[in-house]
Amino acid sequence: MVGKPKYFQLFYKIISRKMGDVFKAIADPTRREILLMLVEEQSSIGQIAENFNMSRPAIAKHVKVLQNANLLNIEPDRADGRQRNCVVQLEALKEVGDYLTRVEKFWQKKLNGLEAYLAKENKK
Repeated sequence: MVGKPKYFQLFYKIISRKMGDVFKAIADPTRREILLMLVEEQSSIGQIAENFNMSRPAIAKHVKVLQNANLLNIEPDRADGRQRNCVVQLEALKEVGDYLTRVEKFWQKKLNGLEAYLAKENKK
């Protein structure tokens, strides 16, 4: 990051940390399954736990990791107000998707260059 203004360096560190949290959160297959469930319908931790062969406290820990990565929020149920539901928030995944798209374009450009070079070398 040499030559970039300090505010840019700070912004880059914050974004990198946020994306790191998202990658860490989605690295676990249980957390990915939880996200897929929540895309379909918001659910309480108890309702989520019913779909897994693990305890409610274990599911709560997974939910906390997802919450810390800003992939879900816990909100009061609109119907009764007592139950708290997990609601998926996919904006953080969009940022990661945008980042991965940029990385893919970079490597695709490099591979296209290599392919052109090898084709040129084979003609010799």
